[in-house]
Amino acid sequence: MASEKTLENAISAYVDAGELAGAAALIWRNGELEIATVGRRDLATGAAVERNTIFRIASMTKPVTTLAALMLLDEGRFTLDDPISSCAPEFERMRVLRDPEGPLEETVEAARPITFRDLLTHRSGLTYGDFHRGPIARACADTLGTQMDNALTPDEWIARLATLPLIDQPGTGFHYSLSTDLLGFLIARLEGTSLSAVLQRRVFAPLAMRDTGFAVPRETRGRRAGLCGFDGDGRLTALTATPGRHALEERPDDMTFESGGQGLWSTLDDYLAFARVLIGDASSGVSLLRADTLALMTSNQLTPEQRAKTRMFGRPIFAAGHGYGMGVAVVMEPEKADPLRCRGGMGTVGWPGAYGGWWQADPTDRSVLIFLSHNMLELHQMARGIGLGVWSAIASFHQIATA
Repeated sequence: MASEKTLENAISAYVDAGELAGAAALIWRNGELEIATVGRRDLATGAAVERNTIFRIASMTKPVTTLAALMLLDEGRFTLDDPISSCAPEFERMRVLRDPEGPLEETVEAARPITFRDLLTHRSGLTYGDFHRGPIARACADTLGTQMDNALTPDEWIARLATLPLIDQPGTGFHYSLSTDLLGFLIARLEGTSLSAVLQRRVFAPLAMRDTGFAVPRETRGRRAGLCGFDGDGRLTALTATPGRHALEERPDDMTFESGGQGLWSTLDDYLAFARVLIGDASSGVSLLRADTLALMTSNQLTPEQRAKTRMFGRPIFAAGHGYGMGVAVVMEPEKADPLRCRGGMGTVGWPGAYGGWWQADPTDRSVLIFLSHNMLELHQMARGIGLGVWSAIASFHQIATA
């Protein structure tokens, strides 16, 4: 295990350089724990990052929603190859763009329905509008609105999503997308309640994840990390909304939209409790999935061709080192795995968040690594190299934690 001081020093280098406001990092291995907290959680007040600081975890939400969905699978509430139209008839007849960047009216009929398996593995043909320059980008923004704090109700959002064409035939290829948001709303429909209620009953309460949710209660807002990004000159600055205004500084109390793809807040200890489930750690006495379902979630589901063809921001992400299970990347070739997704022994899983959160769980040495920060970038800033120091900080943390 790395010493706490070594971790602090490594992260402090990035804080001192103005590349990171602050961060909380954790190493858990076979029950032994090391934690380092560095810098400020709030630029306006100067409050320090602490072990119980509550961060937005962005796409680290996806594995949590996926786990809850697979619990329903275990109960026979759906099968992997059931069409999602069985509970969302809005998706009964879908169209597919001839060209993902082409005119919206140039479509063909979907060859088959979208299934639950497609949603779980991002092979639904759905997308994120921000990934495109063609008409689908504007259509997604105009039709769906913001991705986390959204005035639409879940049913309204589902109905609007179903009017948009897919960018690929269902089941054909991996396209990182709104699939997990849709999955979250569908399991909420199946349960007859909100997604937050589903996650609370099935995941958060059993694992004692007391500080995880789609909003931070008033009584714990003093522990919340402030929204943090960079100005045009690359200097750290406090924000009043996340990039793209997808989430507001304060979520309205009456908002019913809950993003199962990127909407959660959480802490080091809460996410550790979740991550330990994925390596089958039974020391807590809590078992949420059947062993074969857990194995399904944490093993590659993509074909060799799909691994080779998958791109994100123009770069191959599964061609070597990793595959994709359900909600998580999976290490298949440890020596080729990129640590910024996850890197450990065979079967290590993880999935980072856009706001500077990262984690992995390695079944071979029974370890969990977690890094949480607020580092919120606009796409044009990333293109200029602004704010990318957080990924160097994560790489340094990973190197120390796995040495």
